Amino acid sequence: MRRRIRSRIRSRIPLRTAAVAGGIALAAAAAMSAPATASPGSTGSSATADPAPSQRTVDVEYFTGPGGHPHHTEVPAAAPERLTRAARSLSAEEAAADGQVTSLIGNGTTADKLDVVFIGDGYTAGQQADFQADARSKWDQMSAVEPYASYKDLFNVWTVDAVSNQSGVSGDPSRDVVKDTALGSYFWCDNTERLLCVDTAKVESYAAKAPEADLVVVLSNSTKYGGAGYTLTSQVGYDGIATASSDHPDSDQIAVHETGHSLGKLADEYFYPEYGTYTGAEPGESNATKLTAAQLTAQQKKWYRWIGQTSPDGGTVGAYEGGRYYPKGINRPTENSIMRTLGREYSLPGREAMIAGFYSHASVLSSRTATATAVKRSAGIEVSVPKSASLKWYVDGAEVTAANGKASVTPADLGVPSDGASHTVTAKATDGTAAVKDPELRKRLSDSRTWKVTG
Repeated sequence: MRRRIRSRIRSRIPLRTAAVAGGIALAAAAAMSAPATASPGSTGSSATADPAPSQRTVDVEYFTGPGGHPHHTEVPAAAPERLTRAARSLSAEEAAADGQVTSLIGNGTTADKLDVVFIGDGYTAGQQADFQADARSKWDQMSAVEPYASYKDLFNVWTVDAVSNQSGVSGDPSRDVVKDTALGSYFWCDNTERLLCVDTAKVESYAAKAPEADLVVVLSNSTKYGGAGYTLTSQVGYDGIATASSDHPDSDQIAVHETGHSLGKLADEYFYPEYGTYTGAEPGESNATKLTAAQLTAQQKKWYRWIGQTSPDGGTVGAYEGGRYYPKGINRPTENSIMRTLGREYSLPGREAMIAGFYSHASVLSSRTATATAVKRSAGIEVSVPKSASLKWYVDGAEVTAANGKASVTPADLGVPSDGASHTVTAKATDGTAAVKDPELRKRLSDSRTWKVTG
């Protein structure tokens, strides 16, 4: 969660009721003691009192089926009363299990890594092991997509057990089904069957239990296709909420798309015919522009470094008309990336933006060996770097070439003399990935750590 960037209010454009220009953005939580925030239709900060929890609304992005284009709507932040009025208190045994935090994947400290938190809904006390397995499976699916696949070591993954009174999700299999669950998950949100909503305040309360949540994914216990991406601001600091059914094989794509907004700060690349022609200012997102491919190249703007190259989502990088909800006046980098259609890959510019997002929270070089106190000559020093990074070691500023690339060393192995004097050991890492062309971003792809060694 290193170098966290937080934006409290984003400019908005009309989209049905209102949508954020970049979809899920760093945003603000409609949660329990949240301060006053801009409403989804607002263009500036709000001076009015925060509405009651039952009246708050948030913008969501949803998907009517695998491989389809997303849509936006505005929904209540809280679950409908009909889903909560029958809720009973947990037993003492259930309450003991409720809110338990587990480290599913631990690659380093929260200061060095990007922390993903999975919260389950519709799992009873006896089904928490199922939730743990579902969370691991969903992360395996998400992290198989590039550039996640190349940067798995940058992530910690946590789970938070939310104990529900009943198993399953409201609205599954039919609209009239009501389940008593911890987070109030329900299909048929906003009268849309595949829109899977949650009570955002309850999500906030569980996410706050995990260490330094950067991304939150709610897994609802269901085989039915569905999910959503929430545009909101979290008091805890995470970048939006993605919901997905736990056991549908394609629901992971919803979370992958949503993190394109929250991490990559990418705009949606789909459009609606009724939006007509965009006439506003140049968009701030890195994958949307008013310029043609020739103009991008001539002016050296945005993704010009990638133009003409074959993109993993198919075709070549250029400037394709339509994006950010407008069919005309806005161009996107490729014909059909995952920011336009689920089941696709990130484009080359999209991958670069995602890597930038990873490194806004994580460090290219991490270590559990603290630098605050001196280490002994015989002590082990362990570091972690991505596969695309080079690693070099130095003693008192002089490179020890024989140790380069080693993730575990001792000062003695590096040649620190036993002379009673103080010395330093330094590790330097640089990510030389070909997926990054922006020289400004490359500056963030290097890091170092130095340890003092006692005599």
